[in-house]
Amino acid sequence: MAHAARRPLTAPMIDLREVRLTYRSGAGPVEVLRGIDLLVEPAETLSLVGPSGSGKTSMLMVIAGLERATSGDVQVAGADLNALNEDALAAFRRDFVGIVFQDFHLIPTMTALENVAIPLEFAGRSDAFSRAAEVLDQVGLGHRMEHYPGQLSGGEQQRVALARAFAPGPRLLLADEPTGNLDQDTGARVVEELFALQRAHDTTLLLITHDQQLARRCSRIVRIADGLILSDEDLEDSRRLEAAAAGAARRTG
Repeated sequence: MAHAARRPLTAPMIDLREVRLTYRSGAGPVEVLRGIDLLVEPAETLSLVGPSGSGKTSMLMVIAGLERATSGDVQVAGADLNALNEDALAAFRRDFVGIVFQDFHLIPTMTALENVAIPLEFAGRSDAFSRAAEVLDQVGLGHRMEHYPGQLSGGEQQRVALARAFAPGPRLLLADEPTGNLDQDTGARVVEELFALQRAHDTTLLLITHDQQLARRCSRIVRIADGLILSDEDLEDSRRLEAAAAGAARRTG
């Protein structure tokens, strides 16, 4: 089956309104998300930061349709996730969402090429292996396609995971601490690949990180604590203001 061209998305990529997530426990209800409002436009890059246990990963899981909100509206890529059953949610993720985790989640008995081709085969793509090879080449692993995960370094495995997430052409990429298991230099190389792919595919990126320098690579930083959004900083506006101020200073200097 040929891969159809994507139509531009006119709705917000992510639209969360008064989203709550509550778990039941023997000690009583545990409120994980306590009324989240978030609007993310297509092709935006957003970092989600906050202390451990603040609700970051839970929010990502709700956005991916891997966790159902207890209440509130969850609209992603124009779809009402609350209205979809499990089969429809799986199809939604296949068609619209790529996910990269801190742990690479590669299948150890499959080559890098086969790992990247898996979601394409599930989608019925006739070009699954040629497309997988193309994206592996984009992340600099064209010479490692036939290697198994155990034969690859941690950085190479994460680059395979990036290729697998981007190969189907997702509208939205969700990345949860994608450099958390890597050393600083390797993590920096993976980050460069991540943003290069995001630009090349014009993909919306939601990135969870504890790395403030990485967070500031995005166009927005959203800070969360105790299941609530504390702040939403538009870095593009800040950068424009800084550039204007610097230009004014040069002209008057």
